[in-house]
Amino acid sequence: MLRRVLSLPAGRIAVAILTVVALLAVLGPVLAPHDPLATSARTLAPGSGTHPLGTDYLGRDVLSRLLAGSRVSVLGSLEVALTALVVGVVPGILSVYLGRAFEWVTLRVVDTLVALPFLLFAVAVIALLGNGITQAMLVTGVLVSPLFYRVSRAATLTVARSQYVEAALIAGASVGWVVRRHVWVKVLPPIAVALAQTIGVGFVIVSSLTFLGIGVQPPEPTWGGLLASDLGYLSYQPWAPVAPALLIMATVWACNLLADAIRDVSGEAGRALVAHRRLRAGRRGRTEPAPTGGAS
Repeated sequence: MLRRVLSLPAGRIAVAILTVVALLAVLGPVLAPHDPLATSARTLAPGSGTHPLGTDYLGRDVLSRLLAGSRVSVLGSLEVALTALVVGVVPGILSVYLGRAFEWVTLRVVDTLVALPFLLFAVAVIALLGNGITQAMLVTGVLVSPLFYRVSRAATLTVARSQYVEAALIAGASVGWVVRRHVWVKVLPPIAVALAQTIGVGFVIVSSLTFLGIGVQPPEPTWGGLLASDLGYLSYQPWAPVAPALLIMATVWACNLLADAIRDVSGEAGRALVAHRRLRAGRRGRTEPAPTGGAS
């Protein structure tokens, strides 16, 4: 699937942007030219050779804070997506096979989670468990999990009605074997699409919570926190929110672009794309002139 995704221009752009973001998360604190927490007397300074993006209202280097804050933003979005994946996919697949009682209970739980506003619920849980990015992201991931539940359940229902799955169950195969052998292969592409979308949603959620000061302990830098602090000094630095806003927008856009690319190359559409490219390659091979031999 990865080669198919990279064969599309949208897939290559999305992978390139997300690779840069991942490198920022891994190497950002190391590449920071200054201590992101160190203050100085040069407050709200414009960009210069020493401070390429200037300094904030406490004299801290903005570029260093952006690089250091990328790790929290990326890890937070991954926590949201992976929590939603685990909490949503397993019940979604099993709801098709474990009987009506389990199906009814899981559907009611999903309906309840959909009705809960994630931001208010995350604030309430953090007030009980303490302010921390891990608590906030785990709670938010549970609230986002209905997307994975519905996607995995719909894909499993489609596969469960196929004749080869029914034949395997009649032959005595266990539910676990059927899920591993037949269901998971068919369910994986839509789950991959939902995962890419949820990572983008996770970035928006992390940025929203940190923008409000939820989930992080000041003065720890985050992209949302930088955006919030910059908005208070627009009269002095009207360009200051541009860098964190562009990082958030580019990352979310790349996640959605990756989800579209995965959807385009998976399932019937993916097989049609591969067949079309093979046909084009065959036509080009037939139209190429045959090599001529040299003079004897």
